[in-house]
Order: sequence, then C-alpha cells, then structure tokens
Amino acid sequence: DKDNNNDDDDDDDDGKNTNKTGEMSYKESQITPSDRSGDAFLRMRVRVKNEIVTLGKPEVDPTKLVGTYVTPKEWNDVIDRDDVVLVDTRNTYETRIGTFKNAIQPNTDSFRQFPEWVASNLDKEKHKNVAMFCTGGIRCEKASSYLLGLGFENVYHLKGGILNYLKEVPESESFWNGECYVFDERVSVDHRLRVGSYEKCRACRRPISQQDQKHPNFEMGVSCGLCYDEYTDKQKQRFRSRHEAVLLAESRGAKHLGTDARPERMVKKRKKELLQHLPTRETHCKPPPEAKIA
Repeated sequence: DKDNNNDDDDDDDDGKNTNKTGEMSYKESQITPSDRSGDAFLRMRVRVKNEIVTLGKPEVDPTKLVGTYVTPKEWNDVIDRDDVVLVDTRNTYETRIGTFKNAIQPNTDSFRQFPEWVASNLDKEKHKNVAMFCTGGIRCEKASSYLLGLGFENVYHLKGGILNYLKEVPESESFWNGECYVFDERVSVDHRLRVGSYEKCRACRRPISQQDQKHPNFEMGVSCGLCYDEYTDKQKQRFRSRHEAVLLAESRGAKHLGTDARPERMVKKRKKELLQHLPTRETHCKPPPEAKIA
C-alpha cells in the first residue's frame, strides 16, 4: 500500500480529484521525500497486476465512490463516539502487534476475506456509522467504497492511514496501542515512526517478537512458532539453505539480496542488456497507431 507504502489519498476533501491514464485511474500520493527512511527495501521488482490490494470485487471503484476522509487531528473525536463502529481492515499478522483502542479485528488472512466478514458481522440497518483504518490508506479506499456500495449510510476512513496518524498526532494524545506493521525491512515502526522491536520470520514473513523467538519451533531463517506446521520438511530445508547463503554473504562483508549483492560483472552485463532493448529516439517518439494526439 505507493505503500507502502502507502498512501494514495489526495489533498481534496471530497477525494474526487483523480487522474486517468488509459484504463488506469489513480489518486495523488501524500508521501513526500521527507517520509523516506533510507533503503527500506532490499531490491526493486515491478509486477503487472490486475488489482492492487486484492478485494476480489471488480465492481468496487474508489475513484467513483469513496468514504469520508477523516484527518489525523479529527480521528480521535470520531472513533470516541458511542455511535461509531471502528474496524481495522488489516490482516491478523498486522493487527496482532498494534491497533487503535476499541477497534474490531476481522481476523482475516487476506483482504479477499473482508467481504465475507462484512456480511457476517456488519448490518447497514444497525451500524449507521462505520469508521475504518489501515496502514497507509489504500485498503480503506476500497473497503469504504465497498461498504457504501452495499448501502451503509456513513463510512469514514483515516486519511493517510495509521502512518499519517503516528506522524501528526502527539504520542501523549494518541489512541494507538503497540507498533505498526510495515511492508519492508523495518518490519514495524513505533509511534515516532522509528524502527520497531519486531523481526520478520523469513519463512512466513509474519512479524515476530523477542518472545516469539524463544518458541521451541523457531529457527532463524527457517520457521517460527506460527508457521512451523505450514511448511514441509523439503521447504524448510530450502529455507535453511537460503539462510546459510545469507550468513555466508555476511561473513564476507557482502549482501545476499539487493542490487549491491550482485557482482560488478553481472551489473555491467545487465546494463548492457537493458541498453540493447531501449527504443531508438525515432521509435520512442512515434505514437502507436491507436494513439490520438490532442
């Protein structure tokens, strides 16, 4: 969740200021250069996907219908109301290390399960005011649009997500408890957006605490107490071999993953291959046959 991460809200209060490129619609990010925290990712990989943060409901379009944005400064007043149901739209591995007070946990393993949870736990006739939040705002764009499409009357969501709240609201005034899971090598951040206390299980990628690492089924780089029974012995051996490669690279003062991990000769070879496939100026400037020039 741009998130990582993580925010695709725009600056307009109504959230309707969108840009369109072909069939793609998107909203401007609030992330600024000051929000960056060094090399949070080991490497860059680009994938083409039909849907980002998959809900499994293609009719949901947050560029056309979206909930009411609530700024971090207004958030406490909204979720402190007795007539508001507060929903954490994130998955269990995220919510287990931190959430807002009084928040309902759907206990989902993936966002695809959210519609099923809504059908079993929320009632548009009973729950007139629903507030929701996620890491950086992307998931709530879809979740709020989905609820409005079902006929829920008032749906609010935290503008910029948890990360924006932690950035804007002083810890002394905060309703947040615990740490916030993030989808990069920091694993989690505390209320001051500093790197948190959790490590990442390299098998299941769940956040694990120091206490979790004392579990008898924990093996660094191979398994944790939460995922030990989820993998076969063959898979665990593959994880073990990978971890041994990581340790070997570290002993040599090198990196096992990331651009810095590749030998210089491989980097030069890759650059040469890319240059060979770059379009010439003539072909680059020539529009495709179906393109229309205004």
